[in-house]
Parts: sequence; C-alpha cells; structure tokens
Amino acid sequence: MWKIGAVMLLLLCCFAAFAAQPAERRFVAVVDDDGVQRVRMIGGEYYFDPNIVEVKVNVPVELHVKKAGGVAPHDIVLKAPEAGIDVAEELDGTEKIISFTPTKTGSYPFECSKRFLFFESHKEQGMHGVLEVVE
Repeated sequence: MWKIGAVMLLLLCCFAAFAAQPAERRFVAVVDDDGVQRVRMIGGEYYFDPNIVEVKVNVPVELHVKKAGGVAPHDIVLKAPEAGIDVAEELDGTEKIISFTPTKTGSYPFECSKRFLFFESHKEQGMHGVLEVVE
C-alpha cells in the first residue's frame, strides 16, 4: 500500500514541477513592406505571450503590448543599452507601441518588475522572456 502512495506522491511532484514551468511561446518577426518588424504581445497574470521574440538586427521594431485583464499591475522592462534598447513601460488595457532599433545581436531578457510585499516578484512567477536579435 505504501508503494502506491509513494508512486502517487512522486507523480504529483513531477506534475507540479512541470506545471510550474511557463510554456515557450515563440514569435519570429517579419519585416513588413514599410521596413518595420511588428510584434504583438500580451502581458497577463504572470506571463508574456509571446515570451520569446526573434527580431533582426538594425531593423526597426514596433512592440505593440498591452495588459490582459486582471487587477495586478504589470510593466515590461527591457534594458540593453549596448544594443540600443531601453524599455520601461507600465501596462494597462490600452495598447502601447514601443519603438526601437536593435543595433547588436544577442539575447536580451525582458520582465515585469512588479512585486507585491511578501510575495515572489512577477518575474519569479514566470512573467519574463527573451528578445533574440539575429542577423
């Protein structure tokens, strides 16, 4: 009987660990006819969708981002001055358009910097991602 309980506990722990991992939601931007890469992103309750964004270096980017419903405040912060990127924008229900032109290839993390007192930060709860700048 204890073996069944041990197996059930092991399965429950594995499921909980798997469920806690945010799903990878990748978006590869294309250059529109006007020479701009446009990315639409939602910041929800402790996630960004997409959370991995690939763009081309030295091509303008428009990041269209807004907050999904919910009461928790969110923002998006992406600091990569070495690549010409400096983003810090509060999110609400209206779409924000953030423009920049990445000048250096690399992987640059973005996150929600919000945190409630005595709780994990939104980043620690899964609200983060990566901007991948490629040739």
